[in-house]
Amino acid sequence: MRTKNITIIGLGGVGGYFGFKLAQSNKNNPDSEITFAARGETYEIVKENGLTLLSEEAAEAVIQPDHLISSLSDIKEPAHLILVCVKEYDLERVCHEIKDKVTGDTILIALMNGADIYDRVRKIITTGTILPACVYVASHIKTKGIVEHKGATGKIILGKDPHNKNTEAEWVIKLLKDSGADVIYKEDNFADIWTKFFFIASFGMVSARYNSSIGQICEEGPLKERARKIMEEIKAITDNLIIGIPSDIIEKTFEKAESFPYGTPTSLQLDVNAGKERNELDLFAGAIINYGTKLNTDTSETQLISNEIKGL
Repeated sequence: MRTKNITIIGLGGVGGYFGFKLAQSNKNNPDSEITFAARGETYEIVKENGLTLLSEEAAEAVIQPDHLISSLSDIKEPAHLILVCVKEYDLERVCHEIKDKVTGDTILIALMNGADIYDRVRKIITTGTILPACVYVASHIKTKGIVEHKGATGKIILGKDPHNKNTEAEWVIKLLKDSGADVIYKEDNFADIWTKFFFIASFGMVSARYNSSIGQICEEGPLKERARKIMEEIKAITDNLIIGIPSDIIEKTFEKAESFPYGTPTSLQLDVNAGKERNELDLFAGAIINYGTKLNTDTSETQLISNEIKGL
């Protein structure tokens, strides 16, 4: 008898990668019911052909889940584990759609990188356990229903729910590890979440504003200075929140950036310069400005560059 109902919402680079690994692992040791939730063309392609993962880690390139749904109202109950893997601008919509499926026994993980993701989910979903997450994976949609992965195994850093620290979540950690994912489970992972945010927010916004690569930002003085000013605003926020960020986080962030190939773009840069109206600017600028307002810290550089990007 299968004991757990697991739903992966969104089959993009993140959801497709981790969802594939969970479904493949479960196929070999079937003790859970795996459901993929997708919409539109992705739903139709996966229904017809299965989900494809192009990766050295995939023993087989194509997998079919136990269930495929296009409406979140069809999530199998009781919902034991829900992985939300959508773009951040769809987060609130998805949370509203699934909140009635979340019970006190449900564990929910939003697999997206942003400083305020946990707070945004918890504002809508007041029941269940929400594990804060930080994700590292080099995967993207090649075409609808096909995800390509390169490089290191996908990594998830999870922390305990500040509102439900006694929740038994070890079964989730084991499930993810058994799928082949690299998983770290901590008492508190907010320092990890903010550490990544320093990089993705500052370099994301500056690269989008000037259509410049990560290497150019590190090399060109005016661009590097703007990234530094954004990070200084983020540091003031984390100091106020007592997150426990190292004092040399800004220099460490530039060191990390310098390890990337010179011409590496950011996802926000690609979206903005492709003219996409829906992008992750609010994930970066919105979070910084909102925290700044609450904490009465200066966010003038973030506000300025955000307005410049919107005017492109």
